[in-house]
Amino acid sequence: MRDILLQCAGLLAVVASLTHGVLGETKVFARATIEPKRVAALVRAVWQAGTVAWIAGGVLLLAAPWMGSDTARHWIIVTFAVVFASAALGNAWALRGRHFGWIAMSAVVALAVAGY
Repeated sequence: MRDILLQCAGLLAVVASLTHGVLGETKVFARATIEPKRVAALVRAVWQAGTVAWIAGGVLLLAAPWMGSDTARHWIIVTFAVVFASAALGNAWALRGRHFGWIAMSAVVALAVAGY
């Protein structure tokens, strides 16, 4: 059961991350005016770097049950629980709880910890 919870956490992390990337491009950057243009490119790259990092975390959470190492499982869960929890807290604080991102990230943390 704990493997299924961990895989659900990984799948949700990937879905939430892809949603983050797509909404960033279609909603945030489509309306944003950032000058100079190279700064706009930097902000967009940093935004998408977060997306890629969260996807990588989701993939590791998905793969952890098959690694055959309790130490690897432990550190993957601990590391990405902290990463997703800080993202959830930052999202909830910055947007005053009016965005679903903090809920999705909190669910990733809850599922990952339950699958520990």
